[in-house]
Amino acid sequence: MRFYKTILLPLLALAQFALGAEDYYKVLGLDRQASDRQIKSAYRQLSKKYHPDKNPNDPTAHEKFVQVSEAYEALSDPESRRIYDQYGHEGLKQRKQGGGFQTHDPFDLFSRFFGGGGHFGNQPGQRRGHNVEVKVGIALRDFYTGRTTEFHWDKQQICEECEGTGAADRVVHTCQVCGGRGVRMVRQQLAPGMVTQMQMQCDACGGRGKTIAHRCPVCHGERVVRKPTAVSVTIERGMADGARIVFENEADESPDWVAGDLVVSLFEKEPAVDDDATNPDRVDGAFFRRKGDDLYWREVLSLREALLGDWTRNLTHLDGHIVRLSRPRGSVVQPHHVETVPGEGMPKWHEDGDSVYHKTEFGNLYVEYVVVLPDQMDSAMEKELWALFQKWRAKKGVDLHKDSGRPDKPVMRDEQEHGHEEL
Repeated sequence: MRFYKTILLPLLALAQFALGAEDYYKVLGLDRQASDRQIKSAYRQLSKKYHPDKNPNDPTAHEKFVQVSEAYEALSDPESRRIYDQYGHEGLKQRKQGGGFQTHDPFDLFSRFFGGGGHFGNQPGQRRGHNVEVKVGIALRDFYTGRTTEFHWDKQQICEECEGTGAADRVVHTCQVCGGRGVRMVRQQLAPGMVTQMQMQCDACGGRGKTIAHRCPVCHGERVVRKPTAVSVTIERGMADGARIVFENEADESPDWVAGDLVVSLFEKEPAVDDDATNPDRVDGAFFRRKGDDLYWREVLSLREALLGDWTRNLTHLDGHIVRLSRPRGSVVQPHHVETVPGEGMPKWHEDGDSVYHKTEFGNLYVEYVVVLPDQMDSAMEKELWALFQKWRAKKGVDLHKDSGRPDKPVMRDEQEHGHEEL
């Protein structure tokens, strides 16, 4: 009998797939090598996407929501996943009939992740938790090229050990003191013959209306635990410094409310020469200064270069391509002159990105030239330069003092006051 069962189960599983039974991995958009973390992440995204509360006008949403829940339940448990991988849907059916696998209401499963009784807070009396904002530092190069990065934060999660009940056996009892209301009436005597009634939170159950016999060893009856939680963030090309990315219902969880939103604020990190995180390739572009869609750079020139030209600079941009700056011989660069290099600024963010629907455009790169004068000079060189400048000054020199219209002789304050007295 065992031999026939061993042969029969795989054949039934193959038959089911051949007849069009929905593959749980395809339901979650995963391959069979998916990790537990990928399975959990896929469920989080798809369960929110197809939740009936979010799709009131889509009659197929409820069915898809149920399919996603079934797929997650089958693949999140190591034993049921092993059976499914080996025997398919029929193997899980056999296990269920044998009492080895229990299915949960899809809304109950959803509430284990997000709280709030499996709904999004649009139910009467449904509470919603606070939003949580987290700031993440991003290198300028990642704003330029785009990148997917990951950070961790200490998130309050519904305890998986007790499924948010707080009880080791997952059994919750109605409070016998308040009858499950969470409050009770207390009589107080104010004076002889004067008695008043006050409504107070039930101290037996802490206002929950429920009690447990044995506390969960993981959360110690608190129903929630704090764990470092990884969040994957995609920085799109050209995103603004200070951009906010909202992860819906990914804030602190609780069985008592629907989780709020996790808001990730991106800010540009200060660059450093020896910081492999912000400048791993040691590119010049890491020190560009950004303003909107434009970039700014300060280039230093010597006196000879600024006066006579004949120089070239190769700037390594944020993605590694080269931007060439140069002047031919005889071309003068004035101090603090700003050169505009079109199309070498930041990518201009667009929701379609660089695709068949949209071609990415770029801002400008503005280069300011700073001229450094020598503070010391060899005496022989100084004499030669002086003679040279005097020669050409005599021929084509401009007397800036004469052209300014200022007086030739300085007038002292005492002389000026004396002149007024004579008048």
